[in-house]
Amino acid sequence: MVKENSQLFILVFLGVLTAFGPFVTDMYLPTLPAMTEYFNTTSSQVQLGLTASMIGLAAGQLFFGPLSDKYGRRLPLIIAMLLFLLATIGCLISSTIMQFVGWRVVQGVAGAGGIVISRSIAADKYSGRELAKMLGIIGAINGVAPIAAPIAGGGMAESLGWQGIFWTLFCLGIILLLGSFHFKESLSEERRGSTCWKDVYNEFIAVIHNRRYLCYIFQFGFAQGVIFANIASAPFIMQQHYGFSPLMFSVFFGVNAIAIVISATYASRFAHPEKALYRGSLGMVIVSFFLMIALCLDCNFWIYEILLIGLLSMIGLTFTSSNTLALDCERSNAGIASALLGALGFAFGGIVSPIVGLGNIMVTTGITFFIGSVFSLSFTYMALHRAFYMAQYYKK
Repeated sequence: MVKENSQLFILVFLGVLTAFGPFVTDMYLPTLPAMTEYFNTTSSQVQLGLTASMIGLAAGQLFFGPLSDKYGRRLPLIIAMLLFLLATIGCLISSTIMQFVGWRVVQGVAGAGGIVISRSIAADKYSGRELAKMLGIIGAINGVAPIAAPIAGGGMAESLGWQGIFWTLFCLGIILLLGSFHFKESLSEERRGSTCWKDVYNEFIAVIHNRRYLCYIFQFGFAQGVIFANIASAPFIMQQHYGFSPLMFSVFFGVNAIAIVISATYASRFAHPEKALYRGSLGMVIVSFFLMIALCLDCNFWIYEILLIGLLSMIGLTFTSSNTLALDCERSNAGIASALLGALGFAFGGIVSPIVGLGNIMVTTGITFFIGSVFSLSFTYMALHRAFYMAQYYKK
């Protein structure tokens, strides 16, 4: 009899793996000005490191997802952690900014392995409401990690510098590598797919043809786009427009993160995740509409903050539900399904982030919030309508 990992270990391990990608992407953001001087380059070239890591995070999930379906979760996870350690050393010894950017792509690919495999492990070990609860925790971490990472990096920036932050990431990689060796395989050999990569391509096509799954991941993608629009705009709105110090900005950023955690956790209490998804998506549209009007009218800070907390709470409600429903309807290809889900989320984040900087940031942020929320609700409606149709069909 194969010994299983404890539920506590699985919970902590999956939680850290989920937060790993956003910390790889965002933790060093407060040190970008110092890196500009270190590499003797422009700020735009230094920011390529952020873009490169997001490209890696999106592409890496498409690689590690099917790989974990074919060879199990443990071996690809160990490979991802070893690759991350190598890439982090590469970043630290880079002598030019382009070398650094190249290693950041590799770092993003490796970080993606942790994200996609963590969701696949959850789908392997749990189902129904248990899966919803586990994904609720993962969703909460997934929502708060991109916000917490820059705050943690800001706390270390002055004393450790950007190299110190990357050494911290290296130590985190060591811990996760040790955890990967301790992890007991969750995907038995009889449940693994064919090792023929032509079949992997066919499985990708089969997953993409699942229209209900596509609706769920596009809902998640647009919701993730709203999250990244907030991450990109909040530093400028709070510090430049409202005049807050970096410390006060961090405090309110943390409060907003708590709103996502609470709502993502609460979503698992719904008897039917479809209901949580619909209410969260509808709430996103309503709150984002008022937030858009408020930002366009140059509202005071407290109106902005209260409405933003409401919007993030609605998004947290949808994260758990969309992840649960998407993976439930593609359980036989959990790795590929999880890969597409995560890749789409980071792709949307990469597209939306620079948009809020066009023109008046208050206006463009409000409009981006509202448009993303409307599309999220549209895909929710299409997914639930299709699920109802299929349920009626199978009753006949």
